[in-house]
Amino acid sequence: MAVDHYTRIMGDIQALFRSRLQIQILLALADGNKTLAQLRDITGSSSQALIPKIRKLESSNYIAISEYEYHLRPVGKILTLKIQDIILFKSVTRKHKDFWDQHKVDAIPEPFLHNLGELFESEIVSDTNVDIFNVYFNFLKALNDAERICIVSPISSPAHTEAVAKRAMEGVTIELLVGKDLAEQFSLPPYVEKIAEVAGTAKGKIFILDPMPKLGLTVTDKVISLGLYKLDGITYDSTTDLFSKNEQAVAWGQRLFDYYRDQSVELKL
Repeated sequence: MAVDHYTRIMGDIQALFRSRLQIQILLALADGNKTLAQLRDITGSSSQALIPKIRKLESSNYIAISEYEYHLRPVGKILTLKIQDIILFKSVTRKHKDFWDQHKVDAIPEPFLHNLGELFESEIVSDTNVDIFNVYFNFLKALNDAERICIVSPISSPAHTEAVAKRAMEGVTIELLVGKDLAEQFSLPPYVEKIAEVAGTAKGKIFILDPMPKLGLTVTDKVISLGLYKLDGITYDSTTDLFSKNEQAVAWGQRLFDYYRDQSVELKL
């Protein structure tokens, strides 16, 4: 068990994470080789404070020096990547604490939760008393600026369907994933004509996903918008989305969409 391993190496772990300078040195070297003078500038510490920490990291085989520049050794690179993951994960869950605390986060598959830190460069878009359609208009803007649109849709409305159909008719590549219940609604007015427009284009595809995940996702070539269910697991929160234009966040969203698309079946109209 991991707890047994922790008990055996607790001293090493605590000694590393208690040292601000050791962590800063590793993180600084993750961006490339650094001289002692550069490490002084980055950490704001003196050589006298840095050198003992550098010696400790050298003795642990984490870093080495060549031509007056320090660099990460292979084990140090792996360790630093894991430290970065912890820092980014903690940062993103703290930055958007209410969003994660007030929604059903376990709807996100575990492998993608491991990389949640990739969503750090994001913001929360919410409806307000002043702008009750803020999330919807943000969705429209994402669609209108896109050349490729991928959607996991737990809910829909005639307005949403109209917006997607419009972009499909304009030749934009669209992949839409829906559950069985929503697919049945699409066979009825006022949806059926618009859905036929999406599926009838060369670049429009609709997929049925069963079971349907408890989340909503829109990913384009430029943005990601992620919505979750409330803690009751029944009510989808259409009033709040996590939104980002960051390339790393968009790539995270595209991988998540691909994960679900690989489990779906294409709907043939």
